[in-house]
Amino acid sequence: MLRFTDSLTGTKGEFRPRDPGKVSVYWCGPTVYDAPHLGHARSTLAFDVLVRYLRWSGWEVCAVSNITDIDDNIISRAAEAGTTEPELSSRFEQVFIDEMDRLNIAHPDIRPRATEYVEAMVAVVAELVEQNMAYTTDSGVYFDVDQLDDYGALVHRSLDELREGAGARIDVDDDKGDPLDFALWKAAKPGEPTWDSPWGPGRPGWHIECVAMSLDLLGDGFDIHGGGDDLVFPHHENERAEALGCNRAFARHWIHNGMVQVDGEKMSKSLGNFTTLANLLDHWDPRALRLLVLQTHYRRTMEIGAEALDGAVAALDRLDALADRAATADLPDSEPDPDVTDRFRQAMDDDLGTPAALAVVFDAVRDANRALDEGDSGRAAALTKTVASLTGALGLVLGRTLRPGGASEDDDEVEALVVARNAAREAGDYDEADRLREELSSRGIVLEDSAQDTTWHRA
Repeated sequence: MLRFTDSLTGTKGEFRPRDPGKVSVYWCGPTVYDAPHLGHARSTLAFDVLVRYLRWSGWEVCAVSNITDIDDNIISRAAEAGTTEPELSSRFEQVFIDEMDRLNIAHPDIRPRATEYVEAMVAVVAELVEQNMAYTTDSGVYFDVDQLDDYGALVHRSLDELREGAGARIDVDDDKGDPLDFALWKAAKPGEPTWDSPWGPGRPGWHIECVAMSLDLLGDGFDIHGGGDDLVFPHHENERAEALGCNRAFARHWIHNGMVQVDGEKMSKSLGNFTTLANLLDHWDPRALRLLVLQTHYRRTMEIGAEALDGAVAALDRLDALADRAATADLPDSEPDPDVTDRFRQAMDDDLGTPAALAVVFDAVRDANRALDEGDSGRAAALTKTVASLTGALGLVLGRTLRPGGASEDDDEVEALVVARNAAREAGDYDEADRLREELSSRGIVLEDSAQDTTWHRA
């Protein structure tokens, strides 16, 4: 039984889809005015794993993730760069997609852009005005939070509690009746892109785009809405308010991933640790970041640093070593081990428990290597097939030759030293064999000798 922790209820409960056997998922994509950072990667990886696991489990999934291609940041950044908003957003949208491809992120089934749905957004705003959930001013159209009985339910705060802390997250605007009221439609300003509306030319507010897109593409009462937990308030709270204000059934389940810390500090521009994703992926195997995400439960804060990434690379070496060993072992055809698969499924069904699921995978790796050492080809075949299936469900591609760019020059050098060390052993030159083993050890290479061959991985 698949269970998630729902941000709205604050409890872990059984997943009940709208339509039997089908799952509709929407998560917030990037605002494309700059290169993607580690927070984008963590959130996108979390929902990539969710979608992959659902499909591996037999669900039919429709996955939607948007592109915000017009907002205040895009307008100001385009002006600074002396270019247009469409040119800037298009360029950084492609940068985002390219970096996600490096991480082996499966593309969502639908990736709508905000500017493609302005007409639908206008329709939602018009409905809110008609329902007396919104009011107009010279500066635009605003949602009236006092008109929604349970505004604040997603963040588990009352209106008064939210007002007390509004200064930290809410823009002050003298046109608003309440500090918590938020823009649905912004009146045109000189030099800004505009669209026509019943309230004059202008552009949509931020929150309205996700409501219009998710309901249009997935329908009322779609199954899962997600994103980083920094979006719970005000973005997702306001999305929910807009949908409910139109008397539309919105997301049945809310799922949010935790934030990222870089070397013990919350990632932020002010701290200077707003590391670009490209910088990290240029220095480490992209799979190491995916594995690091999997090693941390999606709801917890994730620590990223050189030491953590090096540890992930070492763990990948264990997986790659088995994949390469199995590829040359002439194993019989086999089905995955049902008991191991069941333990993996139990871990994942419990709120996407990827750390526990990975423990199952690495236990299977150990047992597969033992079976290979003992010449138990049937057992080895079942376990290696299992490892391939389970890592596939997590989006991990295994094998040194399958790494981006193939095996590295360093890997080739290590392989040569391993071959030389084994040749020395076979020739009875144990001093030379020991010397080569010590050299490999100094490079962080661990050798595992068996009756059949020698495998290696990084410590």
